[in-house]
This record gives sequence, structure tokens and C-alpha cells, in this order.
Amino acid sequence: MTNTETTGAAEAPEVLAPATLGPVRLRNRIIKAATYEGLSHKSLVTRDLVDFHVAYARGGVGMTTVAYCAVAREGRTDRHQIHWTDEAMPGLRKLTDAVHAEGAAVSAQIGHGGPVASPKGNGLPALAPTKHFHATTLSWAKETTLDDIARITEAHAEAARRAIQAGFDAVEVHLGHNYLASSFLSPRINKRTDTYGGNLENRARFAREIMRAVRDAVGDRIAIIAKMNMDDGVPGGFWLDEAIPVAQWLEQDGTVDALEMTAGSSLLNPMYLFKGDAPLKEFADVMPQPIKLGVKLVGKQKLRSYPYTDAYLLEDARQIRAAVKLPMILLGGITGKPVMDLAMREGFEFVAMARALLREPDLVNRIQADATTPSLCIHCNKCMPTNFTGTRCVLVDRSTTRRQDWGRPAGYVS
Repeated sequence: MTNTETTGAAEAPEVLAPATLGPVRLRNRIIKAATYEGLSHKSLVTRDLVDFHVAYARGGVGMTTVAYCAVAREGRTDRHQIHWTDEAMPGLRKLTDAVHAEGAAVSAQIGHGGPVASPKGNGLPALAPTKHFHATTLSWAKETTLDDIARITEAHAEAARRAIQAGFDAVEVHLGHNYLASSFLSPRINKRTDTYGGNLENRARFAREIMRAVRDAVGDRIAIIAKMNMDDGVPGGFWLDEAIPVAQWLEQDGTVDALEMTAGSSLLNPMYLFKGDAPLKEFADVMPQPIKLGVKLVGKQKLRSYPYTDAYLLEDARQIRAAVKLPMILLGGITGKPVMDLAMREGFEFVAMARALLREPDLVNRIQADATTPSLCIHCNKCMPTNFTGTRCVLVDRSTTRRQDWGRPAGYVS
């Protein structure tokens, strides 16, 4: 059925058993999902960033995901975010070596922030399919030209090649959350009239070209994951009825080893992915003026809260599961062994955990020791605003993993 091990035609695989993802052998089927760490500095890896991922590797995950490594300077969503420069490579190698030493694999999330990028921090205009105003940055993203499309497509390929050089086992290509490729998919944001706009085939062209370039660049030397929206969470946006055929096209193209389906728009509805509480006060506290005032005045309209349930993306993701034979990674509300087992029974080959591991980096080890171990995450989402100062669970004092050594990138750590 897939390229992963199963225990029988009608039997679900064991989530804690080894599995194969593309060319990569993982010790189990649990992936630390990409959560922007806020721990890089001047686009270089820091000791804190290495320690962040080593904690999850030591804690038992099969693979951890470094989020996020921009393919171009103007594609960064934070001025300190990593992008694939010569200067970044030594630190990235130290990070992958450290994770491998703990027995886990490591993936690099690559992509371009597009209209979600930070023009002020980057010193460059943000890009969108067509001119778009970003209320958070209070600035306009300029229209992406055909030359930009060609340049950024090749930049994804180069990022994947550099990921191999840095020792990564996989790349996760970001096609979600209304970052650049996702904004092209969205009929609400993409108003182009050329071959990259209009009908779904045109709007999907950029994402497919990116995936083709990545596959052609790396072949089967590393695993390739596509992280793609099922639902933007906004009226008139990309939705499941279009996500299904795009997933099928990616499968037909032969450019991905696994699909990780996600939801929400960092541009227009950021809380839609996370479910649970919307921490308005905490967001306002870390924002500069006048954005701070805006969060206080209209935060309830822009940062809406949604009820949390375990496996909250399953209902939509199972419709993708039924439409493709590609291995799939279930994201969203993966908190313990019962939910993981449910994902396996539903035909998913892997699960991705984020907030539960921020709360307890060693949760996988503890689940292996006792399958009834519950997650302590309460889905307050107060971890979200911390990505400006070092992503963490605010309920745990883990000060040794926070930004401490701004002056010494990990490329120079002994």
C-alpha cells in the first residue's frame, strides 16, 4: 500500500515501531512538527537552537523538524530567521550531527514567506501573487513577477541541495498557511490573470513547479515532504474541494514521499490551525506599537478561538487519505498513544506533534514506557507568542533553552 512497513493487510502499523519515509529509516513514526523556534540569530544557528532540537531527539521522536529555513532573504518571517547562506552551513551541520547523535532523524522545513514575510526586518518588500495589504505589518506585499517565480523555484532546489550538504535527512516544503506557494493556491489572495492565476490548475502551477525542482535537485537522496493546506479558514480561500485534486497531482508528479495536511492562514486567520484558547494579552505584550494597540482593540476578531479536540484535523485529512496512496502524516491534536493508534487505524503512516512536545520534550519516551501516559498540554496556546523570544511552554521553567548566547552562533560552538 505504501513504502512504509505494515503488520498485515488489515492490521494498523505500530506507531512506536521503526518505519521508512522515502529513503530514510526512522526509529518510530512520530515526528516533531515544525514550530518556529525563534532561536536563530542573524540568520545563523545558535547553541539554543541546537539544544532545542536535541531535547526532542533525546526525548524519543523519530524525526524533528527545523522551522523554518527560508529559501530567500525576502522570504523570512523574522529578521533573525535562517536562510541558506554559506555562513549558515557550519551551524546547520552541527545541529544535524547533534540530533543524529541522539538517534533521531532531522528535517529542514523550507519555503518562502511571501505575504507573511517581514518587509521591515528583511529590508525588502514582501511578495504575493498580486498586490496585497498585510494588516499585521501595515505594509503592502508587491506582485510576484515571472522572474521572481523562476528565481524562487530554483531557490527551493538549492535549499534542498544545501540541506543534503548540511546533513538533513528530509526537507519539508511549506505549501501552507498562505506563505507564498499557499497564497498562489488561494483564490482569495491570487487574482492573477496569467498562467499562475484563475483556475485551480493555474493556481497550483507554482507549488507543483517548486516540488518538481526539489525532486529533480535531490532525487531520492533525502525524503521530501509537502506540508499543504486543506482549508485556509477564511471565506473565499483554498478549501478541501481543491486540496484533494492538488494532492492527487502531487502524487501523479512523483515529487513527494509524504503529505502533511494542515490548515489556517498566518496572514488572515492564524488561530485556525491551533484550536484552543487565543492568548490575546500575551500576543499584545510582545507586539510593538501600533500593532499592540490593534491587538487590544480588534484582537478578538482577528485572533479567534476555536474549540479543541484531539485529532482535530482528522475529519478533513481522511478525505485526502481516501484520495491518494502516498504516505501521510496526521497533524493536529496528537497528544498520546490512543490518538496515535487512531491515526494508524485510519491509514496514516506517521503522526506529527507540536504543542504536546513543547510542554514535554520527553513525552515519546514516557509513552514508550507507559502507553497510558497523558499529555500535560492544556492547549492554552501561550506558547505561540513566545516565538518572538524563544518558543517554549510558559508553564515550564526551561530557561536553559531560551536565547542566551546571541553573540556566538552554533557554527562556532565547540
